[in-house]
Amino acid sequence: MDVTYKNCQSCGMPLARDEQGGGTEKTGIKSKMYCSHCYQNGAFTSPDLTVEQMRELVKGKLVEFGFPRFLTGLFTKNIPKLKRWSSNK
Repeated sequence: MDVTYKNCQSCGMPLARDEQGGGTEKTGIKSKMYCSHCYQNGAFTSPDLTVEQMRELVKGKLVEFGFPRFLTGLFTKNIPKLKRWSSNK
């Protein structure tokens, strides 16, 4: 079954907003799960990042884009439920 996600399964960013149209697999094919900020050439761009670090990174980006800081916790609360973090390797 070929699933297409609406949001990056690492950071939660809407894939439609990815200026590169998504991350890439080793074969060069666009990833259907991850954005270009998180995933390039079949691997995570920051493989050692923890889920908490990802939440803080995304909160910082949201503030940079003009979102009120008090909303960033709401927008990032589901990050631990995304595929990258929920399938603890």
